[in-house]
Amino acid sequence: MNLLGLDHVQIAIPRGAEDRARAFYAGVLGLREVPKPAALAARGGAWFVAGEQGLHVGVEEPFQPAKKAHPAFRLASAGDVRALAAHLESLGIEVRWANETPEHVRFHIDDPFGNRLELTAPAH
Repeated sequence: MNLLGLDHVQIAIPRGAEDRARAFYAGVLGLREVPKPAALAARGGAWFVAGEQGLHVGVEEPFQPAKKAHPAFRLASAGDVRALAAHLESLGIEVRWANETPEHVRFHIDDPFGNRLELTAPAH
């Protein structure tokens, strides 16, 4: 058996929040939405891709945001991370910088539902 990497990560959203998820994940973060298979579409939620990895947002009842567990999105450079942080702050999104290491620069934000997200890039 040879695991090749992550295919997707799923996070939860409240029922009926798909449009807000699309506005944030596609509109603000720039992820591309991909169609869900017909057999799964009736359950709600939405699927997005970043590079070759997927982010699935699925309806969960009762809904509870993930405050610790989180997906981490990789950007190309530290400059890209800083530019995205400035953009998000200009939209009124709270950016919480993590301790920078010699290897990475990163910050955390919450999506509109309170789920924690990390944005990171190599420090060089």
